[in-house]
Amino acid sequence: MTTLDTRGRELPFPVGPPSEPTTIQGDPQAAARRRDANAAAHSPSLMLLMLLATLGAVAYAVFLLNPDNRGDLLPYVLVVTAESVLLGLALLAMWTVLSSGYNPRDFAYHQARERLFDPPEILRDGATDDPTRWRLFLQDRPATVDIFITTCGEDLDTIATTVRAAVAVHGDHRTWVLDDGRSDDVRDLAATLGARYIRRLSSGGQKAGNVNHALSIAKGDYFVILDADFVPRPELLTETVPFFVRDDVAFVQSPQTYGNMDSLISRGAGYMQAVFYRFVQPGRNRFNAAFCVGTNVVFRRAAIDDIGGMYTDSKSEDVWTSLHLHERGWRSIYVPQTLAVGDTPETIVAYAKQQLRWATGGFEILLQHNPLSPRRNLTMDQRLQYFVTSTHYLSGIAPLLLLLVPPLQIYLDLTPMRLDVSVGTWALYYLGFYGLQIALAFFTLGSFRWEVLLLAAVSWPIYVKALWNALTGKQQAWTVTGRVGGATSPFEVIVPQVLCFVFLLVTSVVGVWKHWGDPGLPGLAVAWNVTNTVILGGFMVTAVREHLVAVAEQREVRRDARRATRRATGRTTRSTTRRADRRRTPVTSGGAA
Repeated sequence: MTTLDTRGRELPFPVGPPSEPTTIQGDPQAAARRRDANAAAHSPSLMLLMLLATLGAVAYAVFLLNPDNRGDLLPYVLVVTAESVLLGLALLAMWTVLSSGYNPRDFAYHQARERLFDPPEILRDGATDDPTRWRLFLQDRPATVDIFITTCGEDLDTIATTVRAAVAVHGDHRTWVLDDGRSDDVRDLAATLGARYIRRLSSGGQKAGNVNHALSIAKGDYFVILDADFVPRPELLTETVPFFVRDDVAFVQSPQTYGNMDSLISRGAGYMQAVFYRFVQPGRNRFNAAFCVGTNVVFRRAAIDDIGGMYTDSKSEDVWTSLHLHERGWRSIYVPQTLAVGDTPETIVAYAKQQLRWATGGFEILLQHNPLSPRRNLTMDQRLQYFVTSTHYLSGIAPLLLLLVPPLQIYLDLTPMRLDVSVGTWALYYLGFYGLQIALAFFTLGSFRWEVLLLAAVSWPIYVKALWNALTGKQQAWTVTGRVGGATSPFEVIVPQVLCFVFLLVTSVVGVWKHWGDPGLPGLAVAWNVTNTVILGGFMVTAVREHLVAVAEQREVRRDARRATRRATGRTTRSTTRRADRRRTPVTSGGAA
């Protein structure tokens, strides 16, 4: 039977108890899904493409840094700075992906999974057809699990879908709704669906503080964190809990998989994350450096207690918590298997707020807790992996520097490379790097995803602001993806992109007029600038569409508010009139004639 979520989308798994009994000894289909999830990361074709891309990156770096090819200083510095960031991070990312052959499911895991349930106890309790009542065992001892669903003002239907699925997860557990939105409706919903409800009086520490408060009440050996819009699969616990048979495992993380890839922004954001979850995180397993991403994760209670709770001094509490756990010698596991499906940002505003929060947290690690410092109790591999994490969003600032290069040539005749370097030579090395990067993206995502290119080119104002926030210590307000509220026009958050688009558009016109019919390198600068203009123009079209939708929604909200006011005023007027009429009507005694 097809199962639909609250938006009418078909979920890839049922959200209730299975129609047929689940076998106690395991699920062959689940094993097949695990093999499929690992197959892409271990593909020989991918490995070969990675090696070719590495060679292309090295050749491009040699070409750029060759003093004989250097042009005017300013554009050359801009190009070398931006490309050095992109090249360095690309090489480190490819190194990580090439390490992704490590499989964390060892003999101990499989043995623990086979002994996760006690068949005689299930038969004795008469719970054969109800996997949610099957007690979990590790090393022949009961393992108690709490599932935390963190909420803060999300749509009630979204929360209900997640709670229903969490209650139906296989294995005996307790489901808790941690409501930072302090909603009586959410409280009643939790009670109706069989979940427990926690509301705290303060809101300090945001999501991490919410979880820490819940840990003072829930006392399970392990706890799961789910965002309110991530619907778990029934096998969430059976696929993750067996890893904890090793006493040094602090948490098991599964990927964020999205079910709302139906807009340009959601597709671009989702495809960006897909590469990370399918190829980068599996590689980090080999270095014991896979980090928590805030949802779809199972923690060992003792590990979190060992570091004094979830980290609360950053909006990227997930990465910071992972870093402190690794510094204490704990181990992390990443499983490239979808165990929950959620929502990625669907609008420019939601995407900007999410990326700003993530990037600020990454830069905070770089500036406040540099993983390369000898004071950090990390292995060299872990240092490099966390350094990549903390500097990753610099690659989002690099496009800003590259956007400035064509205008310098069009207006001031300043070229990054010598004029006697032919277009063919430049293209050979340039495509040797970027062409192979595009081919790599094509292979990993299944096709060329232009939405990713668009978002990568226009997101630099977000990352510049994030770096400034980290440098100045400015606190970023907490926002929740998918939170209910009035629609916001994207033009409230993309002023830099609008100004940049206007500048590039004017520059393209000037460049075409100035170099019309002039062959050689100046034509390349104009073509480069026109391409950037077209990319930003596509983003502007998306922004205009979202603006029109936001205006319509705001108009509808105002209309509803006026109707409610008129109804309330009308009721008050009628009530006042009736009272006045009663006062004007003479009161006579019952015996009067």
